[in-house]
Amino acid sequence: MQTYLDVSQENGKALMMRGIKGEVIMLNLLRFRQQADYSDCPELIPTESTQQLMSGRAAYDLYVAHTLPHLAAAGSEVLLSAKGGQFLIGPSDEHWDWVILVRHRSVESFMSFASNDHYLAGMGHRKAALADSRLLVLEPSPQTNLTPAP
Repeated sequence: MQTYLDVSQENGKALMMRGIKGEVIMLNLLRFRQQADYSDCPELIPTESTQQLMSGRAAYDLYVAHTLPHLAAAGSEVLLSAKGGQFLIGPSDEHWDWVILVRHRSVESFMSFASNDHYLAGMGHRKAALADSRLLVLEPSPQTNLTPAP
């Protein structure tokens, strides 16, 4: 089973080629590890004793605490953070532990946020926390009325 934790070069290029003007909303689907794995970034382990007991969810909370100031500085905001579960429509054996919607002013604003060295310094918490993830870039529609015309 393939997992997805990082943006590929091809997908980053495809996002830029979409030519989205204006704000974007990022749909994050997250599946946590049962136990956090800091083997790729031991310098971020809060304490030796905590690492042995830290869940993926707890490690993700550290990532969120690190990330929120950088989101705010970029003019971005979390619109929704919610517990997930199994799909109502979709594969019955697939679940996502957590769902987050984040609004960015533009693709360029998102890219600037995502490449900020201070933000990147805490990315190890995310990697330690997650078993798998998805990130879908949503382009808000100018049409807000979803009711059919009479």
